[in-house]
Amino acid sequence: MGFDAVFLSRLQWAWVIAWHILLPAFTVGLASYIAVLEGLRLITGREIWLRLSRFWTRIFAVSFGMGVVSGIIMPFQFGTNWSRFTDATADILSPLMGYEGLLAFFLEASFLGVLLFGRRLVSPLMHFVSALMVAIGTLMSSFWILAANSWMQTPQGYKIEAGRFEPADWLEIIFNPSFPYRLAHNVVAFYITTAFVVMGVGAFLLRRGRSEPEARTMIAMALNLLIVIVPLQMFLGDQHGLNTLEYQPAKLAAIEGRYDTAQPAPLTLFGIPDDAGATMRDAIDIPVLGSLILTHSWNGAIKGLKEWPPDERPPVAAPFFAFRIMVGIGILMLLVVIVGQILHVRGSLFRSGWFLRLCQWVAPLGFIAVVAGWTTTEVGRQPWTVYGLMRTAESVSPSLTAGQVAVSLGLYVIVYLIMFPTGIAFMAGLARGGVDAEGLQPSSVESGRPDRPFAAAVRSAPEP
Repeated sequence: MGFDAVFLSRLQWAWVIAWHILLPAFTVGLASYIAVLEGLRLITGREIWLRLSRFWTRIFAVSFGMGVVSGIIMPFQFGTNWSRFTDATADILSPLMGYEGLLAFFLEASFLGVLLFGRRLVSPLMHFVSALMVAIGTLMSSFWILAANSWMQTPQGYKIEAGRFEPADWLEIIFNPSFPYRLAHNVVAFYITTAFVVMGVGAFLLRRGRSEPEARTMIAMALNLLIVIVPLQMFLGDQHGLNTLEYQPAKLAAIEGRYDTAQPAPLTLFGIPDDAGATMRDAIDIPVLGSLILTHSWNGAIKGLKEWPPDERPPVAAPFFAFRIMVGIGILMLLVVIVGQILHVRGSLFRSGWFLRLCQWVAPLGFIAVVAGWTTTEVGRQPWTVYGLMRTAESVSPSLTAGQVAVSLGLYVIVYLIMFPTGIAFMAGLARGGVDAEGLQPSSVESGRPDRPFAAAVRSAPEP
């Protein structure tokens, strides 16, 4: 494909969303973690939960702000780069994205102010409620965004009138065939990503002798969650694969690098995809295992890409390699968590310097897995924006030129390469500073003292 407006618009969308998705991958899980910390603080009254909540709320605030800035960019591209797609799908996708803004983002933003600046102005119960509402808001945001994207993957509940998709059944639109699997798979991926970051930060602080009680708590909480949700994620991934086999078989063929139909099908561990020759070169296969994993049958059939016309086949290389990166990271994560649990049971977890260093090294892996999974899903959907119904080439704005997109893409690259490294460095600086006990005196609400004037309270309110 040449560097035309379609290709450059796809590249621009990929650049913007690949950076943006790193933020919900972190903030969705972190918001729930902060709500748990606030709940434990409310129930037990122990200051360690308060210190941990303050520490992670600071980092959450930076990540949330970056997410808002980078997220606003994407809807504008529907009008500038994808106007024909927007026109055709507006009556279905616009309400779904509107619900995300009205029911999710506004809920997050409203209670975030209380979470950040209201610790001395409201009771501990109300502060916990605000944290809970922020966490629910992030989950609701995931719900509506994934409902919209899943409808594009497995469209149902629509009718076509005058070349436009019109809603026929909103329940079928929202709860389309792939949505439950994709929602569960993504939310659990976000929780895993956050838990590995929390564990990595705890390991860093513990190795440097900073905030040791809090660091041990971070590591233990993360490991106890991960030993449950990492195996759960593997099960959810398997169920999602069965759904893809049923509703998006061409995508599955690309993921598996399967050009020829096979029954039973081998599992291709590695190979060099050749789309032009419709063959997998230098393939390393395990006989029959592909059918067993993908169909849960020793003799299950897997359709090859040659079953579709060449112009309806997705490119193989990106989903093939991205999927293997995602799965490889998942296996590595499981091994790390199992080793951590063994060390914990033996009582040597917090003294094992090699394992603490390992926790730091694997902390970013969740982000890589999320981007790899997104690449698998979105590139595997090609050449469609609405799967099987509307092509990507038919979706781009008609008057858009390659030069115009090249200029905007260049600007996005420059801005994002400034904004994201700066934000990440700032959050890393907050993490390196460790957990402090500053400002933990009881508020006037907690101690029963008369409330100070509102303006004075705001001026003296501590940082979150």
